[in-house]
Amino acid sequence: MVNGTKQNPQKKKKTDSLFTRINKWLHLWLGLVSGVIVLIVCITACIWVFNEEITALLEPETKVEKQDKAVLTPAQLTTVAKDLYPNLAASYATYQQGRVITLALKDPKSKERRSGGVTLKINPYTGKVVSAVERKKGETDFFRFILNGHRFLWMPYKIGRPIVNYGTMVFVVLLITGMIWWYPKKWNKSTRDKSFKIKWGASFKRLNLDIHNVLGFYSLLFLLAIALTGMVYGIQWYSEGLYWVTTGEKLTEFKRLESDSLQANKFYTPEKAMDLAWQKVAAKHPKSIGFYYSFPDTSEAKSAINITVYPSAGQFYNNVGYTFDQHTLKELKSDDIYSSSYADAGAGGKIRKMNYDIHVGSILGFPGKVLAFLASLIGASLPITGFLIWYGRKFKKKGTKNTKLAQSASIKEAKPLKISKPELQETI
Repeated sequence: MVNGTKQNPQKKKKTDSLFTRINKWLHLWLGLVSGVIVLIVCITACIWVFNEEITALLEPETKVEKQDKAVLTPAQLTTVAKDLYPNLAASYATYQQGRVITLALKDPKSKERRSGGVTLKINPYTGKVVSAVERKKGETDFFRFILNGHRFLWMPYKIGRPIVNYGTMVFVVLLITGMIWWYPKKWNKSTRDKSFKIKWGASFKRLNLDIHNVLGFYSLLFLLAIALTGMVYGIQWYSEGLYWVTTGEKLTEFKRLESDSLQANKFYTPEKAMDLAWQKVAAKHPKSIGFYYSFPDTSEAKSAINITVYPSAGQFYNNVGYTFDQHTLKELKSDDIYSSSYADAGAGGKIRKMNYDIHVGSILGFPGKVLAFLASLIGASLPITGFLIWYGRKFKKKGTKNTKLAQSASIKEAKPLKISKPELQETI
């Protein structure tokens, strides 16, 4: 009964049938269109998740036992670098407790971010250079290559990035339509077995169907979390909308803070400024297990000193960032969400700060990264198993149809033999 009138059951059945057909049509064609994109993005995600662990395994010489003394200061690092490469300038440094310091050097005349240069691995206590890798402009290491594929499919950035972004959005639609298609019409033992169990001893077609449906269901929530957090980095209207939904506020645009160029060369040398800024931050976070800092560009008076400390191993959401004027060492502050600390952020701000850790699974530590790896691996398999399902059904039907036509044609060609009665008697 709807609004005092009886609802026509046949009409409802037709509506449900139309919805089902539309859902299946969307799932099929969107899957065929975005399959290659999803496959590449998910495979590269599997590899990138463990980039730190794989690098540490392949470079055992970068492991350093923790010592009860201070690590090298920025000025000491630049001294080590200048002895080897006097014509290059320090760009940035990263450090994780138990590992060497990674110091990037670049040509001071180049204004491009990735213009080549040298990467030094330096013992944080002794200053010994463990390794030095020189790269020309455009050259990347293995994991940078993987990340480029994950972010823009190794295409020109302005072309590949939107393809990945909206391909990910299509993948979210596929996950939802797949869930609707998977949902059993009747909940009995037979449908439960088909929906939640893989029949490993079945034929290839049945096994492939089970892998697509069952593994797709079990990985659904994880893949949705990965895809939805990934879209934050590439689709501006989605990022701003999600922030507004979770906070009720407008997302403040990130602005790079700048030094007061009128104060240039009045107070500190660049090396002294870096060391003093570093000491201020280190004093506030004596138990921090990692850091990142960028050296100011001495050829640009507005360039500032940026230092980020990481309290937890392998996690980024609770990092604390500081920016200092390179001339006066005055601390510069911004009101955007990225500049505020995790502790001071509201619920929505905390969610936004956790976005990357949710995306790669590190929010749950190493087990979370394992879950992200498995979910991405299943995500990569879905376009393949889905294509095989479509291919098998499409060409099976076509083959069956052709067989029936051939049988019909052979019956028509085989005309019945007419024998007269006398001939019949002779034959007998």
